Amino acid sequence: MDHLSQLFTHHSVAQAVLVLSLVIAVGLMLGSLSIGGIRLGIAGVLFSGILFAQLGLRIEPETLEFVRELGLIFFVYTIGMQLGPGFMNSFKKDGLRFNIMAAMIVLGGVVITWGIIHLAGVDKAVAVGLFSGATTNTPSLAAASEALRGLGDLERAKMPGVGYAVAYPFGILGIILTMILTKALFRIDPAAEAARHEAEHRPHGSTLDAINLDVTNANLDGLRVRELPFLEGSPVVISRILHDGGVVVAQADTLVRLGDTLLAVGPKNKLEELRRLVGAESRVDIRKLPQAITTQRIVVTRKEILGRTPDDLGYREKYGVTFTRMIRTEVQIPVTGSVRLQYGDVLIAVGEEAALKKVAPLLGNSPTQLNHPQVIPVFVGIFLGILLGTLPIHLPGVPAPVKLGLAGGPLIVALLLSRTGHWGPFVWYLPVSANFMMREIGITLFLACVGLRSGDTFVATLTQGDGFYWMGLAALITFVPIFCVSMYCMIRYRINFLTLCGLLAGSMTDPPALAFANAFASSNAPGISYASVYPLVMLLRILAAQLIVLFL
Repeated sequence: MDHLSQLFTHHSVAQAVLVLSLVIAVGLMLGSLSIGGIRLGIAGVLFSGILFAQLGLRIEPETLEFVRELGLIFFVYTIGMQLGPGFMNSFKKDGLRFNIMAAMIVLGGVVITWGIIHLAGVDKAVAVGLFSGATTNTPSLAAASEALRGLGDLERAKMPGVGYAVAYPFGILGIILTMILTKALFRIDPAAEAARHEAEHRPHGSTLDAINLDVTNANLDGLRVRELPFLEGSPVVISRILHDGGVVVAQADTLVRLGDTLLAVGPKNKLEELRRLVGAESRVDIRKLPQAITTQRIVVTRKEILGRTPDDLGYREKYGVTFTRMIRTEVQIPVTGSVRLQYGDVLIAVGEEAALKKVAPLLGNSPTQLNHPQVIPVFVGIFLGILLGTLPIHLPGVPAPVKLGLAGGPLIVALLLSRTGHWGPFVWYLPVSANFMMREIGITLFLACVGLRSGDTFVATLTQGDGFYWMGLAALITFVPIFCVSMYCMIRYRINFLTLCGLLAGSMTDPPALAFANAFASSNAPGISYASVYPLVMLLRILAAQLIVLFL
């Protein structure tokens, strides 16, 4: 027993690792417990740290600070790597409106936080923690703590963690309450909303399909594939042609004749347009005919071709191989002239077996390489992110330079690098499993350290201080913006209820709320809107937390 007591109390590397492991393990088990269908999730680690701090477990301040900052950097960098490729795409079509609404929710929270600081008299170090906890956004808590330390206010730097812990419970409940109230006020039938969403998006979806078309349009007779006017700039690819009983790969110079059958691949709505121009859908499925042509999935792992388009490679002309579609991050996308190859893309190639065997090595086609993270680029990216984060930015009217910090710098660099795809010998790619593991390790280390550092003041704040008063103020940050935006979207736009639920969950970057929304009906509507607003909201909440510390 004396040995164990000394092991937990005597400051050393072994003691620090032991305490952190215990805090994280207990916290994750606590977060997995379900109460009324609601879980604390990763925030359970924060409360675990607070609990063990109350029991007297401590880590040397210097070690605690180092581990906390390292965890923060790992977390925000991998978040940026995850969000970067789809960041700009989130502003297309309805996503622009969704992002504006989500940004208004963030702005509403900032305005209420301003009122809490200047009208309710709450210290801004606590108020910014309330802002983060009320919106269940841990990266903004990290950004706020780091901004306070950047100002040299080390003692107050632990107060955001206290505010976060006080505000977090209603942060989860508030958004769920808003969904329930909206459903009741507008008498929503979730099943009907799911059917409406499917009907509205079925013709316009980006799901790729294939169709066999008999050429009956005389205007196409004698034209070469590259001369077909409707293919220019179109996401549709002519894959194979059935001519006089034989199947050939559709190359740029292949002639099209009346009576031929074309196999076309592309989005469903574009294929329907093509059918009206070419002819009736054929009773013959070219893919099922005996032929020397086959299909193969080829993984892009060769660094030399990254950043080029499939057309640039010239494999159709050299080898008679056509790329009909591409799979990137588990999503099928058309192979158009503007699509540039990234590491890990999967190309669906059509051609003769011998030709495919020649093309596959030229693209890399080494799936095992995807299981090995590109470690050097990770640390190069983190290095660049820290340089950017510590760079002083002079703004007009601000007496002291502003810094993006250890939260903002690595995040922005990761967003930029992941969109670039590669840079010289460096490939900015992380397998999904590696990204998730690194992200989870980072955030659990950060939350464990925040809990251990804030634990000595949390209970005292609740029992002897203003904890319950702060909890009520935090409820305003949670509830008022999302309820107002919810009412506006339903009245002004008659937005689909399931889409709205995903938007609200995404505006709070709250996975439990998304899970609750998915329980209303079997539909992908909540997930689509959640993913649409998540990247921008994550960035805005991180920047907002720093701005509250610096300017409010």
